[in-house]
Amino acid sequence: MSPRIVLVGVPGSGKTTVGELLSERLGVAFRDTDRDIENAEGRSISDIFVDSGEPVFRALEKAAVATAVAEHDGVLSLGGGAVLDADTRSLLKEQPTVWLHVSAAQGAKRVGLDVPRPVLLGNVRGRLAALLTERGPLYNEVASTTIDTDTRDPQAVVDEIVEWLAAGHDE
Repeated sequence: MSPRIVLVGVPGSGKTTVGELLSERLGVAFRDTDRDIENAEGRSISDIFVDSGEPVFRALEKAAVATAVAEHDGVLSLGGGAVLDADTRSLLKEQPTVWLHVSAAQGAKRVGLDVPRPVLLGNVRGRLAALLTERGPLYNEVASTTIDTDTRDPQAVVDEIVEWLAAGHDE
């Protein structure tokens, strides 16, 4: 078993919103590895970062992604930093993976300025720009296709993914 589709991108790219709509459209379950981690740990991602540190979170994330890829056959959304791990990237290259690309300006508008996201503390727009520079090549490495979400509503993004899948790109 493996996911029908995996969604990757920085915070604000629309992974959860698009993922939930896409799962409804395809009639499959939606799963988010950040939620998996929070449920397993009984605390928020922010609390894990603060209390245990980023290396502990990244280890939990790597395990959560491997489990979800092995178990889930629906729409799977990954945390924005999941692609930082080389083993995770290797795993994702075998999956139909969509990079939901967003600019730093639009991503900042979507997540807002007062959000409890540890990787965005401080200047949200500046942090998103830095994340795009750092992670962009990694998203590109694992992506089967890239969809720009900047000026598009979530339903239009879902429509494009469904068309992409219908063209036989889900294998």
